Amino acid sequence: MSAFARDIGRADFQSVVIEGSKRTPVLVDFWAPWCGPCRALTPVLEHLADEYQGKFVLAKVNSDENPDLAREYNIRSIPNVKAFVDGELADEFLGALPERAVREFIDHLLPSPGELMRRDAAARAAAGDREEALALLDSAAALEPNNEAVQAERIGILVNLGRIGDARAAAAGLGAVGAPSPALARALGALRLADDAGEPIEPAALEALVRADPNDLATRLRLAKRYASHQRYEAALEQLLEIIRRDRGFGDDAGRKTMLAIFDLLQDQNHNELVGRYRRLLASALH
Repeated sequence: MSAFARDIGRADFQSVVIEGSKRTPVLVDFWAPWCGPCRALTPVLEHLADEYQGKFVLAKVNSDENPDLAREYNIRSIPNVKAFVDGELADEFLGALPERAVREFIDHLLPSPGELMRRDAAARAAAGDREEALALLDSAAALEPNNEAVQAERIGILVNLGRIGDARAAAAGLGAVGAPSPALARALGALRLADDAGEPIEPAALEALVRADPNDLATRLRLAKRYASHQRYEAALEQLLEIIRRDRGFGDDAGRKTMLAIFDLLQDQNHNELVGRYRRLLASALH
């Protein structure tokens, strides 16, 4: 068996396939000893696993010994190869395909050069080297202008650097986006929350201004954005809700639009209860 292939079952499916595919694509080969086409496909898969040298992992599941996994993944005919990427089922094929077809199937799962640059940039940004990360993302965007993940990462870093005008220009350059990915939705949400009305002011100073004049909705909006930048999301949402209650149309519906931006920002961040509660409060305030 290839050094990049292994037999797995229920006990290690989660760690090898679901968690492992968040780092490297995983091909799961559902097979059985009595299956002739399986015996034809296995050498092809193992040969390619060796050739690709760890760019994907081959996980082999004996469907006779793991009937629960076969039922869970709706295995009705074998061989059935299912591809997992980022913890999710991404694609699959049935039957003993020729090597050329299997190679094409694998190639479309692998990260593009631009995606590899994006991952490098994300690691550099996490380490604090945001300027170097941005340079990498500029190159990736030039190489793959339609790569939404690259654009999302680039917008997010521009916002973090305080280059709001450049971030807005990058967002405008996206054109029409039907249903943005969670990453792009978060980046655009962070951009909508950016406070570009002069030098940043700490929340305490804005709080004092709001206490002095509760109807100063422009300052209340700035306070909500500053709360959001400090990850005080509930406090931010409460201020925005108060804006809606006092003046539904203020700032071209800024209260509602900014609440929606925070909801986008909190996608996939374990804030479901908070988002659900404030979605209900928003609906009540609007109706």
